[in-house]
Amino acid sequence: MPTLDDLRSIASALPGSEERAMTRGAAWFVRRKPYAWECYPWPSIPDEVRSIVAAELVVGMKVADSIDALALVEMAPDVFLPLTSHWLQPKIALRMDRIASDHLEELVTEAWRVQAPKYLRREFDER
Repeated sequence: MPTLDDLRSIASALPGSEERAMTRGAAWFVRRKPYAWECYPWPSIPDEVRSIVAAELVVGMKVADSIDALALVEMAPDVFLPLTSHWLQPKIALRMDRIASDHLEELVTEAWRVQAPKYLRREFDER
């Protein structure tokens, strides 16, 4: 079971990535754009999702588009939570205690790629 420290380790290896302490947890940014964050139980999310977020560690991440988010939820509904807001930004929320470490690394890296400028993606790819 991956931890927040595992996410920190993955994120710290990505060019231009920085962690910031937010009001209710940590968030990771690249060039001032968020790509991953700790979730907390907003009053506006559905009750069933809010109860999960209140009880365990849930992390939100950017995805390339809404179809990717829907596919992840359909593929592993025990890991990925349904859409938690009506914001138009494509994103997912995942339960940290149910995701494999290698899948977490892939998702964090892809979330970073969605937000990173081309020069940072190129720097990462050339490593």
